[in-house]
Amino acid sequence: MKAYFAGGCFWCVTPIYKMYGVDKVICGYSGGDEKNPTYEDVKAQKTGHRETIMLEYDPKKVSYDKLLDIYFANVDPFDGEGQFIDKGFSYTLAIYYNTEEEKLKSYSRIKKLEEESGKEVHIALEPFKSFYEAEEYHQDFYLKNPEAFEKELIESGRKK
Repeated sequence: MKAYFAGGCFWCVTPIYKMYGVDKVICGYSGGDEKNPTYEDVKAQKTGHRETIMLEYDPKKVSYDKLLDIYFANVDPFDGEGQFIDKGFSYTLAIYYNTEEEKLKSYSRIKKLEEESGKEVHIALEPFKSFYEAEEYHQDFYLKNPEAFEKELIESGRKK
């Protein structure tokens, strides 16, 4: 199965899912209408896409509920401007659902968090329409560039 989450910088959220049994994590772009967007255009807020990860997973190994647990534990759902130091629409949060079940589970999590916190949650919940794979140098960035990845985590505020 596949799931799509926009969690800010796609480099930063990729390795987390692999730790929990997701078969494949691909960095890319979703949400916009432009075909084949480039990183430069997405980052410059020209396309209406968000940095998104596509997860390929076996629901017998990891459930959609677990994917949601991981997602909510690794984002700031109250920041409507982006994530950590990365600001702009392309870094805002979204869950792109494929089924009514995914939509209902995601909506329920968002509403529960709002009720518990008393704050507005800034996570767009949108039907999946397209995914464009990011350029190769973005894929598994944490493995290809461990020092730069560590620096990004620290400077972004994701790693304290």
